Amino acid sequence: MAAASLAQRKYVAPVEVFVSLGWVPAHRVEAWRQGRFSPLTEALPVDNERITEALRCLHDWAKENGLTPAGTTYTAATRDRRDLRFTDDDTLDALCRTHWLSADLSDKQRARLAERQNKAPDLTVNTADRAWSCAGCGDPGEPGDLVLPAGPLCLTCADFDHLVLLPAGNAALSRRARRESTLCVLVQRFNRRRKRYERQGILVEADALDRAERQCLADEDVRARRRERDAQRRAVQDVEFQAAFAAGIQQLYPGCPAERAHLIAEHAGTRGSGRVGRSAAGRALDENAVRLAVIASVRHLDTAYDRMLMDGVPRAEARERIRPDLDRVLARWQRA
Repeated sequence: MAAASLAQRKYVAPVEVFVSLGWVPAHRVEAWRQGRFSPLTEALPVDNERITEALRCLHDWAKENGLTPAGTTYTAATRDRRDLRFTDDDTLDALCRTHWLSADLSDKQRARLAERQNKAPDLTVNTADRAWSCAGCGDPGEPGDLVLPAGPLCLTCADFDHLVLLPAGNAALSRRARRESTLCVLVQRFNRRRKRYERQGILVEADALDRAERQCLADEDVRARRRERDAQRRAVQDVEFQAAFAAGIQQLYPGCPAERAHLIAEHAGTRGSGRVGRSAAGRALDENAVRLAVIASVRHLDTAYDRMLMDGVPRAEARERIRPDLDRVLARWQRA
């Protein structure tokens, strides 16, 4: 897991290792980054001794691979920009803040990465998913309202009520509105099915949005041509990635037909699909990610799994019932 993170991001962070180990879900880390609670150990099911052991293993692995340590600042996405804590133990907290950087980075790349990692996160408001009450004025709120998570606070009590919402979807307009606005706030919604926060747009000053819209109208033709070139480039990249993913499948499962391997790679690696091939491990061609993609394909196309789900069979029971058929296909494909 650390190797996949290194291949994708050029660094490894302890907090990402905690997520990979299953000690804390990513949405709880996001809540911690938003300043909802601190230290992070409140959400960890392990004690400081286990954390120290995990960090020692990460340290040894990083040294073996020639990685460079770099201390990193963790700041809450709150108006006071307070310092976030991993643990109440100062020594252990410092270790948790230590990121391990790839030895392949140039000095300039290392400086840019350090600047990005130490930058304070965006101020955020969330879309409420249930009725709530403002901790400032006490007024009741409804599902769908925008709420400052630390509190929670309504937009008036958070001093954000003068801002207007720019929905997500236009990257150029969002980028320019953010640059033009003195105050900018990220709007998020928690997706319970995917267990993660998803960007809904930004809150910006009305005058800043007007200026950004005028800028976008002035160079629409240039940006349209650029989008076309970018789409062509991404299409080439996707074809190359899917070919590499298919090769990874046939390396693990030499008996898998070449056409089927390419179909699995195309399905798992579709851009924006959220499937395993687009995960950090999948893009790094991690063996486990490749194996999961193959298993998913066999489960849906070579067994009665989907029909069982349609008949109302519980998911766990259906998976157990089709396991012999699944194992039979995988065993056949493992033979050259």
